[in-house]
Amino acid sequence: MKSRVLFPLVLMAGTALGLSGALAAGSHGGGHGHGFDFGKPAEASKATQTVTVVMRDNLFEPETIPVQAGETVRFVVRNEGQFVHEFNIGTAAMHAAHQAEMMMMVDHGVLEPDRINRDRMKMDMGGGKTMEHDDPNTVLLEPGEAGEIVWTFTKAAELEFACNVPGHYDAGMVGRMSVKPRQGS
Repeated sequence: MKSRVLFPLVLMAGTALGLSGALAAGSHGGGHGHGFDFGKPAEASKATQTVTVVMRDNLFEPETIPVQAGETVRFVVRNEGQFVHEFNIGTAAMHAAHQAEMMMMVDHGVLEPDRINRDRMKMDMGGGKTMEHDDPNTVLLEPGEAGEIVWTFTKAAELEFACNVPGHYDAGMVGRMSVKPRQGS
Protein backbone atom coordinates (compact mmCIF):
# COMPACT_ATOMS: atom_id res chain seq x y z
CA MET A 1 0.00 0.00 0.00
CA LYS A 2 2.93 2.32 0.69
CA SER A 3 3.98 2.37 -2.99
CA ARG A 4 0.49 3.41 -4.08
CA VAL A 5 0.68 6.54 -1.96
CA LEU A 6 4.31 7.48 -2.59
CA PHE A 7 4.11 8.74 -6.19
CA PRO A 8 1.24 11.22 -5.66
CA LEU A 9 2.93 12.55 -2.50
CA VAL A 10 6.23 13.05 -4.32
CA LEU A 11 4.37 14.77 -7.17
CA MET A 12 2.67 17.15 -4.78
CA ALA A 13 5.82 17.86 -2.79
CA GLY A 14 7.97 18.44 -5.88
CA THR A 15 5.42 20.73 -7.45
CA ALA A 16 4.77 22.64 -4.22
CA LEU A 17 8.48 23.19 -3.64
CA GLY A 18 9.11 24.23 -7.23
CA LEU A 19 11.96 21.78 -7.63
CA SER A 20 12.03 21.75 -11.42
CA GLY A 21 14.29 24.76 -11.76
CA ALA A 22 16.69 23.53 -9.12
CA LEU A 23 16.76 19.98 -10.41
CA ALA A 24 16.47 20.38 -14.17
CA ALA A 25 19.64 19.09 -15.74
CA GLY A 26 18.45 19.52 -19.29
CA SER A 27 15.58 18.35 -21.39
CA HIS A 28 14.62 14.98 -22.73
CA GLY A 29 14.46 15.60 -26.46
CA GLY A 30 17.73 15.27 -28.31
CA GLY A 31 19.41 13.17 -25.64
CA HIS A 32 20.66 13.81 -22.13
CA GLY A 33 24.17 14.90 -22.98
CA HIS A 34 25.73 11.62 -21.84
CA GLY A 35 26.98 8.83 -24.02
CA PHE A 36 26.37 5.16 -23.71
CA ASP A 37 29.87 3.79 -23.20
CA PHE A 38 28.42 0.41 -22.18
CA GLY A 39 26.53 -0.25 -25.39
CA LYS A 40 24.31 0.92 -28.22
CA PRO A 41 20.82 0.43 -29.64
CA ALA A 42 20.39 -2.47 -32.02
CA GLU A 43 17.85 -4.10 -34.31
CA ALA A 44 15.56 -6.83 -32.98
CA SER A 45 16.81 -9.22 -35.67
CA LYS A 46 20.28 -9.08 -34.03
CA ALA A 47 19.04 -10.17 -30.59
CA THR A 48 20.64 -13.29 -29.15
CA GLN A 49 18.20 -13.43 -26.23
CA THR A 50 14.85 -11.94 -25.23
CA VAL A 51 14.19 -10.92 -21.64
CA THR A 52 10.64 -10.15 -20.51
CA VAL A 53 10.52 -7.48 -17.81
CA VAL A 54 7.32 -6.85 -15.86
CA MET A 55 6.96 -3.54 -14.02
CA ARG A 56 4.70 -3.46 -11.00
CA ASP A 57 4.21 -0.82 -8.29
CA ASN A 58 7.28 -0.41 -7.36
CA LEU A 59 9.32 -3.40 -8.46
CA PHE A 60 10.69 -5.17 -11.47
CA GLU A 61 10.41 -8.87 -12.32
CA PRO A 62 13.12 -10.08 -12.66
CA GLU A 63 15.21 -8.07 -10.18
CA THR A 64 18.53 -8.99 -11.79
CA ILE A 65 19.47 -9.56 -15.41
CA PRO A 66 22.77 -11.24 -16.33
CA VAL A 67 24.25 -10.22 -19.69
CA GLN A 68 27.47 -10.98 -21.51
CA ALA A 69 29.56 -8.32 -23.27
CA GLY A 70 28.95 -8.49 -27.02
CA GLU A 71 25.43 -9.82 -26.53
CA THR A 72 22.38 -8.16 -28.08
CA VAL A 73 19.31 -8.38 -25.86
CA ARG A 74 15.70 -7.63 -26.72
CA PHE A 75 13.89 -6.41 -23.60
CA VAL A 76 10.12 -6.81 -23.81
CA VAL A 77 8.74 -4.55 -21.09
CA ARG A 78 5.18 -4.60 -19.72
CA ASN A 79 3.71 -2.18 -17.18
CA GLU A 80 1.35 -4.23 -15.01
CA GLY A 81 1.25 -1.59 -12.28
CA GLN A 82 -1.33 1.10 -11.62
CA PHE A 83 1.13 3.97 -12.23
CA VAL A 84 3.34 5.22 -15.04
CA HIS A 85 6.70 3.41 -14.95
CA GLU A 86 9.99 3.55 -16.80
CA PHE A 87 12.54 0.89 -17.75
CA ASN A 88 15.87 2.68 -18.15
CA ILE A 89 19.28 1.06 -18.58
CA GLY A 90 22.25 3.03 -17.23
CA THR A 91 24.76 3.65 -14.49
CA ALA A 92 23.81 4.95 -11.05
CA ALA A 93 25.12 8.40 -12.05
CA MET A 94 23.01 8.40 -15.21
CA HIS A 95 19.92 7.56 -13.18
CA ALA A 96 20.64 10.37 -10.70
CA ALA A 97 20.81 12.90 -13.55
CA HIS A 98 17.75 11.43 -15.25
CA GLN A 99 15.65 11.70 -12.08
CA ALA A 100 15.99 15.50 -12.24
CA GLU A 101 14.71 15.44 -15.82
CA MET A 102 11.77 13.27 -14.81
CA MET A 103 10.85 15.74 -12.05
CA MET A 104 10.85 18.44 -14.72
CA MET A 105 8.37 16.33 -16.70
CA VAL A 106 6.11 16.13 -13.64
CA ASP A 107 6.35 19.88 -13.05
CA HIS A 108 5.36 20.60 -16.66
CA GLY A 109 2.35 18.27 -16.59
CA VAL A 110 3.88 15.63 -18.85
CA LEU A 111 3.76 12.90 -16.20
CA GLU A 112 0.76 12.25 -14.02
CA PRO A 113 0.54 9.30 -11.64
CA ASP A 114 -1.31 7.05 -14.11
CA ARG A 115 -0.90 8.72 -17.51
CA ILE A 116 1.52 10.43 -19.85
CA ASN A 117 0.45 13.65 -21.52
CA ARG A 118 2.14 12.95 -24.87
CA ASP A 119 1.07 16.32 -26.33
CA ARG A 120 2.98 18.15 -23.60
CA MET A 121 6.06 16.02 -24.34
CA LYS A 122 6.39 17.89 -27.62
CA MET A 123 6.34 21.36 -26.05
CA ASP A 124 9.39 23.45 -26.91
CA MET A 125 11.22 24.12 -23.67
CA GLY A 126 13.48 26.62 -25.41
CA GLY A 127 16.27 26.10 -27.88
CA GLY A 128 14.31 23.38 -29.66
CA LYS A 129 14.53 21.05 -26.65
CA THR A 130 11.53 18.96 -25.69
CA MET A 131 10.57 16.33 -23.11
CA GLU A 132 9.85 13.54 -25.57
CA HIS A 133 11.61 10.81 -23.58
CA ASP A 134 12.95 9.15 -26.72
CA ASP A 135 16.43 7.97 -25.79
CA PRO A 136 17.15 4.44 -27.01
CA ASN A 137 18.02 3.07 -23.53
CA THR A 138 14.61 3.80 -22.02
CA VAL A 139 10.90 3.15 -22.37
CA LEU A 140 8.18 5.03 -20.47
CA LEU A 141 4.83 3.26 -20.18
CA GLU A 142 1.35 3.91 -18.86
CA PRO A 143 -0.45 1.13 -16.95
CA GLY A 144 -1.25 -1.73 -19.31
CA GLU A 145 1.21 -0.64 -22.02
CA ALA A 146 4.14 -2.63 -23.39
CA GLY A 147 7.30 -1.58 -25.19
CA GLU A 148 10.76 -2.83 -26.02
CA ILE A 149 14.41 -1.91 -26.08
CA VAL A 150 16.97 -3.77 -28.14
CA TRP A 151 20.51 -3.19 -26.89
CA THR A 152 24.00 -4.46 -27.70
CA PHE A 153 26.22 -4.48 -24.63
CA THR A 154 29.70 -3.64 -25.91
CA LYS A 155 31.74 -4.10 -22.74
CA ALA A 156 31.64 -5.46 -19.21
CA ALA A 157 29.93 -3.11 -16.77
CA GLU A 158 27.85 -2.95 -13.61
CA LEU A 159 24.59 -1.31 -14.61
CA GLU A 160 21.16 -0.72 -13.22
CA PHE A 161 17.75 -0.82 -14.80
CA ALA A 162 15.48 1.59 -13.01
CA CYS A 163 12.29 3.57 -12.95
CA ASN A 164 13.18 7.22 -12.54
CA VAL A 165 9.62 8.50 -12.18
CA PRO A 166 9.87 10.70 -9.03
CA GLY A 167 9.88 8.56 -5.89
CA HIS A 168 10.04 5.19 -7.63
CA TYR A 169 13.83 4.68 -7.61
CA ASP A 170 13.96 5.68 -3.93
CA ALA A 171 11.11 3.25 -3.20
CA GLY A 172 13.27 0.42 -4.56
CA MET A 173 12.27 0.24 -8.23
CA VAL A 174 15.79 -0.54 -9.39
CA GLY A 175 17.44 -3.76 -10.49
CA ARG A 176 20.96 -4.96 -11.22
CA MET A 177 22.33 -5.75 -14.64
CA SER A 178 25.77 -7.28 -14.52
CA VAL A 179 27.45 -7.32 -17.92
CA LYS A 180 30.20 -9.95 -17.72
CA PRO A 181 33.19 -10.12 -20.07
CA ARG A 182 32.66 -12.29 -23.12
CA GLN A 183 33.58 -15.88 -22.41
CA GLY A 184 36.90 -16.80 -24.00
CA SER A 185 38.07 -13.16 -24.02
